[in-house]
Amino acid sequence: MPPAHYALITGASAGIGAAFARELAARGHALVLTARRLDRLEALAAELRAAHGVAVECIACDLADPNAPDLLLAETQRRGLAIDMLVNNAGYGVTGSLVSREWKTHAEFIEVMIAAPTALCHRFIPGMRERGFGRVINVASFAGLMPAPAGHTLYAASKSYLIRFSEALALENRHYGINVCALCPGFTYSEFHDVTGSRDSVSRMPDWVWLDAADVACDGLDAVERGIVVRVVGVRYRMIRALFKLLPDAFALKLIAAYSGNFRVTERGGKPSA
Repeated sequence: MPPAHYALITGASAGIGAAFARELAARGHALVLTARRLDRLEALAAELRAAHGVAVECIACDLADPNAPDLLLAETQRRGLAIDMLVNNAGYGVTGSLVSREWKTHAEFIEVMIAAPTALCHRFIPGMRERGFGRVINVASFAGLMPAPAGHTLYAASKSYLIRFSEALALENRHYGINVCALCPGFTYSEFHDVTGSRDSVSRMPDWVWLDAADVACDGLDAVERGIVVRVVGVRYRMIRALFKLLPDAFALKLIAAYSGNFRVTERGGKPSA
């Protein structure tokens, strides 16, 4: 009996990851949900089974563990689940400057944000190639397309990596029936800013900059089906990106420096930069 086909979503317990799970379930897709918090995964799984009658599997996993991608592959194989869609969504931010945090904190961040999504693509794309079909969404960020501000030093760099990585993956796999998309949302309503401790500062930003997680997920799924490799979510963000492309690099960096105090904390426990 052939294996069942599933979408694997990392960081599925909340925010954009949970929004992807709800949208895919509404479209009738079976799911594998993974995150650290099994209780939240199981609650979401019960909701989706009841609402849409889809199969949902839950696997608790911490992507800060370098062995996590191999463990996820082994567990999906053990359960007989073929992954035909991979949504690399897990992520977070580390406040402060590079030297205000111990290296262990940054090393774990790099593992989750760069090493894990790369390894998961390496583990699951071969199966997609064998079956002649696959979809990969790497949830990057608008930050990966803009000059990087002070504070949260590795965040924009990690997202920029995901964008370039996705471009190469898309070219490497387009003849195998596999579409790859780097999804680049801007500020999105989720738990992200509560976890990083920047909720107070970003709450002062205007309403127009905010996106809804459900809209981000829907846009990402539609984009990957259309074969769009880099998708900036929202007309306003696409306009901002076009504008910054016209600016000299030095001026663009100064502009970011002037306004980054609204959304970045430069020192651990300190105030946003002015």
